[in-house]
Amino acid sequence: MLARAVQTKSLVPLELLDFINEGSKFLIVGHKEPDGDCVGSQLALASALRRMGKVAVPCSAGPFKRTEVESYEHRFDKPKAVDGDVRVILLDCSSLDRSGDLEHVLTGLPMAAIDHHKKERPDLAPNGAAGLFYVDELAPSATFMVFRLIRALGLNLLPEEAALLFFGLCTDTGFFRHVDSGGAQTFEVAAALVEAGADPKAAFASIYGGKSLDSRKLLARILDRAESLFDGKLILSCEEYEETCRFGQEGRDSDSLYQLLQTVDGVEAIVIIRQESPGNCTVGFRSRSCVDVRSIAESFGGGGHKNAAGLSIEGTIADLKPKIIGAFGNVFGSSDIQAARK
Repeated sequence: MLARAVQTKSLVPLELLDFINEGSKFLIVGHKEPDGDCVGSQLALASALRRMGKVAVPCSAGPFKRTEVESYEHRFDKPKAVDGDVRVILLDCSSLDRSGDLEHVLTGLPMAAIDHHKKERPDLAPNGAAGLFYVDELAPSATFMVFRLIRALGLNLLPEEAALLFFGLCTDTGFFRHVDSGGAQTFEVAAALVEAGADPKAAFASIYGGKSLDSRKLLARILDRAESLFDGKLILSCEEYEETCRFGQEGRDSDSLYQLLQTVDGVEAIVIIRQESPGNCTVGFRSRSCVDVRSIAESFGGGGHKNAAGLSIEGTIADLKPKIIGAFGNVFGSSDIQAARK
């Protein structure tokens, strides 16, 4: 069957398999403010390692802001100290500082990283030894890579593990909206997960259901504020601090917002600036295909993927907006830059 034909072991570094086989206790650590891909990959890998006779503890600094991951929070630990022979596996990030408050607890422990983002510290492996990075920028999600790893360890998936991995895969692919013509293996893995017990209908309801009426009202405000720039190639909008205070971060539904704006004819990139506090903003970037928003985010100290990136930065919407438009001017042209600065 197609699902059984998915290649796995040859794609996973042998050093990572040895790192797992030789260890007995693991902390499975994700990035702060986890999303579905981070949560799904952590819980599925922890489950698989326990079936190998290992002690495996999923750890997260939180907070679990997204409605689709709130119900998983009780399954994660936030250790204040670590004793004994413990190894760390970082998931969905490749730098320990992305673990938030856990960084000081984990520093110095033997460590491996599994990530599908650009390696955050290309000069260093997480424990100072080359070979314990498993980074694949072409992988659609961390859960996709954990699927490979679990199969490479010689295990078949339990239904709950398959459901968790499918949940994460769908989160990062926008339920496969972001998969292009080179993504056949993404669907092969999805088929294998469904064959192992994942329920696509339940995954869709988990990711896109359960939203509040206030979240729809906030979407309406941000959409009404959207501006078309560079002859419609860029759409930029913002969330004011008053809205952040009124609706809270739990009222946000970024994926639906980007999905709506990406349907606008001629749009190539989307930017949403959010005033998180009086002196700090977060910025989300999305592109449809050719625009590399990761490079733009990196120019402001952020990161991500070619078609999805973000950053947190000091400043206000009024400060940041002309700078971001200026950065896109290098891609689309300069016709709107002067107007934006007035």
